Amino acid sequence: MSSSVVELASSNDNSGDHGNDDRIDLKEPLPYGADPRDLGLSVIPREAFLRAAISLKDQVVQVTWREGGDVGSGHDPTAYTGLLGTAFICLRSYEATGNRQDLLLSSDIAEACAISSRTSSRQVTFLCGKGGIYAVGAVIANYLGDHQGRDSFLDLFLVLAQESALPVGPEEGGLGMSYDLLYGRAGFLWAALFINKYLGQGTIPNELLMPIVEAVLAGGRAGALGIPTCPLMYRWNGTRFLGAANGLAGILQVLLHFPLSENSAEDVKGTLRYMMSSRFHRSGNYPSSEGNRRDELVQWSHGATGVCITLCKASQVFADDKEFRDAAIEAGEVVWKSGLDKRVGLADGISGNSYAFLSLYRLTGETIYEERAKVFGGFLIHNATRLVGLGHAVNAYSLFQGLAGTACMWFSLFDPENSRFPGYEL
Repeated sequence: MSSSVVELASSNDNSGDHGNDDRIDLKEPLPYGADPRDLGLSVIPREAFLRAAISLKDQVVQVTWREGGDVGSGHDPTAYTGLLGTAFICLRSYEATGNRQDLLLSSDIAEACAISSRTSSRQVTFLCGKGGIYAVGAVIANYLGDHQGRDSFLDLFLVLAQESALPVGPEEGGLGMSYDLLYGRAGFLWAALFINKYLGQGTIPNELLMPIVEAVLAGGRAGALGIPTCPLMYRWNGTRFLGAANGLAGILQVLLHFPLSENSAEDVKGTLRYMMSSRFHRSGNYPSSEGNRRDELVQWSHGATGVCITLCKASQVFADDKEFRDAAIEAGEVVWKSGLDKRVGLADGISGNSYAFLSLYRLTGETIYEERAKVFGGFLIHNATRLVGLGHAVNAYSLFQGLAGTACMWFSLFDPENSRFPGYEL
């Protein structure tokens, strides 16, 4: 292979215990359309990713929970950058290994987060608010067979669902709560979807959720006035974002999980097409916001990664519309070419970018995408700690900006057929 692309020093030990010299060194962007096997890359086996994930999970627990101090003293209890991310990675570890100690530990952490959130969190979403704490807590309790604990978390979630702003449409002055995934109504709806996936459809009934879905649709139609080719548009802090965290891709990802009327489904498809038309012609990447011509970000929060995952979901929902599948594959090529970042997290780094390939693998069944995800995951096996040490992760052990997200991705590489981007895929 050419030393000008990516180098992975070979090792006689295939156990996953590699030395310091066995690392991938990024020299140039990865070639467009390339199959990792054709580049001569040594792809790490699934079992090595499991061992790495367990080891890193233990480090995350040690730093954030055992040494993290009192969660009630101003600590962040949420999933995105807070302690719930540690509970989530312990839950993932339990699902991968069946180790009940991980489940018990996850339960203790979720309980602490619930106590802390009484005074520290006002958001209702899965990633940045109480919605995630109650949803994850209910799922953990159900795994434990603790029906009283499960029902207690569900009751708290249902109280949260009574937030008056959730189902209020724009015609009723419903501008107080945003619509986005991180802080708005889409993020609450995702928390409800998470509960229903694990505890059964109807646990959080559609009678409660569909008025919120209709409010999101109504808000999008109002926001799209003056944009003839875009049926739905939203603003977050005054900006029309297109990505997953605060923009169109994240909101559409949630809407795609609900039963939509024919007109609403056409609005979603039209908005997907509008988003696809915004691609940069030279790179194929997506701008972070409407009118922003800086082609810089290839990540889940902004750019091709989050859009790719949403287009994969759209391809499943609208199976007769081949354009969404084609656009998802094209976005995946952008991630392959430019997605080896200097950050480790799910939100803005390599761990999140790996999930674009895992989504494409599940969509297409083509092993090239599993191999590409393994290349990115292998890069982090050799470089994650170094990248964090360089200061590229503000919350170094968190789920979305740090190493908990890396561990989560490694668990996914152990079982790619069942991989799901945390807080984004179900």
